[in-house]
Amino acid sequence: MARVVVVGGGYGGLASAARLAKLGHEVTLLEATDTLGGALGTESEAGYTWDAAATATLLPAVIRDLFRKSGRPVERELDLVPLDVIREHRFVDGTSVRLPGGTRGAQLAAFDELGPGLGQAWVDHVASYADDWEVLRRGYFEVPWDRDRLPKEVTARLHSRETLHKRLRRSFRDDRLALVAGHPFVAAGHDLRNVPAWAGLHAYLEQRFDAWTITGGMARLATALEARLATRGVTVLRPARALDLVVREGRVAAVGTELGEVAADVVVVAIDPRRLPALAPYVERTMPAIPPVVSHLGLDGDVPDVPHELVLHGDPMLVVRPGGTAPPGGTAWTVHGRGRLAEDLLRALARHRLDVREHVVARVDRSPRQLVDEWGGSPLGVLWQGRATVHQRLGPDTPIPGVYTAGAHATPGAGLPYVGLSAALVAQAVGPA
Repeated sequence: MARVVVVGGGYGGLASAARLAKLGHEVTLLEATDTLGGALGTESEAGYTWDAAATATLLPAVIRDLFRKSGRPVERELDLVPLDVIREHRFVDGTSVRLPGGTRGAQLAAFDELGPGLGQAWVDHVASYADDWEVLRRGYFEVPWDRDRLPKEVTARLHSRETLHKRLRRSFRDDRLALVAGHPFVAAGHDLRNVPAWAGLHAYLEQRFDAWTITGGMARLATALEARLATRGVTVLRPARALDLVVREGRVAAVGTELGEVAADVVVVAIDPRRLPALAPYVERTMPAIPPVVSHLGLDGDVPDVPHELVLHGDPMLVVRPGGTAPPGGTAWTVHGRGRLAEDLLRALARHRLDVREHVVARVDRSPRQLVDEWGGSPLGVLWQGRATVHQRLGPDTPIPGVYTAGAHATPGAGLPYVGLSAALVAQAVGPA
């Protein structure tokens, strides 16, 4: 049995702690704030509650595997629900498309409504990622990787010079389809000219596995995992901000905190590693992906009906997410903004004929800096700066013996599916007690 200390109580830290405790290790989790969950938390005001960040996830099998391998199946804890429409895209020319998930045929029909032949162009593009997914799943996403001895087929993809920008230009004559395919990365603050082409398999995952949400809000995932930690006997210290790793005789020996040192045989860093001086030199070439400007809106009266996620393309680009909880007669919206935000988000929203200014009874605004400070780092992880970014991230292991990394800043990247996979990779690398 190893003494494992997990630094960070976000999704990556919670998932790592649950898995390692089930493997028989003595686990202590350190969280800098009073609450667990990180970006999986909520915002509340005047009777309204909003998901703080993610409102859906891909690859539900990652969550199912986490719960199954740490105790009770997820079906006994949470209600995972597939979305009929993943998101609606509205373009500057007045056209729009609703993107269904889960089936090739439904997506083909949706894009054919946008224009003749566009459905086939879309499904052909998505199908082009099938081999990428199978190769990277077996050699990168689901197994701890050896950077120096990668299988040739994995190396061919991770080292390719092709960018997503180039691939989309080659795949589509209609810019609207490129906007749909590139949206998840633009929304996360990336420049498509710096994103490797293989990362575009996000569209393949949406089509093949659908997008899923949790009844009652995504924060329930954090609540369920917190209960799982209690069941597995994990010690949770909060608030207990980690200051640095303590390295003795060439390997980690403890984590230095505001409360003193916490002895460890193994440390899992589930925060931005740049916040710990011992790890910072190893990730000095990385930059965080900056969150968007966010407004959580509590609305009353009759407001427009919008799908789970509505993307309003243009500059600025706006993303509207209805959801959360509201008092009787109310509606909760969250609006994200990126680009030239020279005006209030509600005024920009009104220019898209979604004028809800007279219906606002509660509002919580968050700037990118506020979000990063509140969560102790960016939940969007590392900014794509070309193909080398894959090797600049740490995880699951690190150059310091006994230290592993999980979370949005670690391998294989940001987003709930990948963060969940990072915890699974750490559990494999550490192994059973």
